[in-house]
Amino acid sequence: MTDLKAEISSTTYPGRGIIIGKSADGQKAVIGYFIMGRSENSRNRVFVAEGKDLKTQAFDPSKLTDPSLIIYAPVRTLENATVVTNGDQTDTVRDFLLSGKTFEDALRTRTFEPDPPNFTPRISGLLTFADGDFSYQMSILKSNNGREESALRFFYDYAQPVAGEGHFIHTYQCDGNPIPSFAGEPTLVNIEGDLDTFTENVWNALNADNKVSLYTRFIDLATGAFEDRIVNKNQ
Repeated sequence: MTDLKAEISSTTYPGRGIIIGKSADGQKAVIGYFIMGRSENSRNRVFVAEGKDLKTQAFDPSKLTDPSLIIYAPVRTLENATVVTNGDQTDTVRDFLLSGKTFEDALRTRTFEPDPPNFTPRISGLLTFADGDFSYQMSILKSNNGREESALRFFYDYAQPVAGEGHFIHTYQCDGNPIPSFAGEPTLVNIEGDLDTFTENVWNALNADNKVSLYTRFIDLATGAFEDRIVNKNQ
């Protein structure tokens, strides 16, 4: 198991990242989602709660040049599930689940982002709640070593989450030009402390120049109630 703070801070530009796991006391499901940016357009964003969901919006609308890949709903909350992704595939997954289909069904209709030469991966997570516990799945859709015509789709299933443990997946291995896509399985990481501690640990580990926003949520497995936090660099 890798220390979450060390893993996040090991590169200046992990891009966008999803963390899913179980709290150290075993009583809560844990979600973390962060965004980073190098361009003015990417940095001109904030997270805003919308009911039980989360959306991105421009901090300064006058500076928004292309909303297509930066304005979306990262989190959608269903009756017995929560979807978290780094793009508009959140709504694809939600819609497929509501029609009785699966996480995998939804993401097999999608591919990486159309932003050459990076071809940013689409990363996604699904938490499913039942009988006072939960399971989770993660996925990454990425180009085959930068080939626009060839997509790779990977799915990971965590049926019995362990207290104090989670998995972390992000879009990029590190900074670069083009930026290299994440490789390998989601990283096994530790989940420490309460919601505020978890939030502080993740936010402080992100590169100060490139971090933009962070969203965290702890979901009580006994009641389904959740608490969340939003941290925006733009205030």
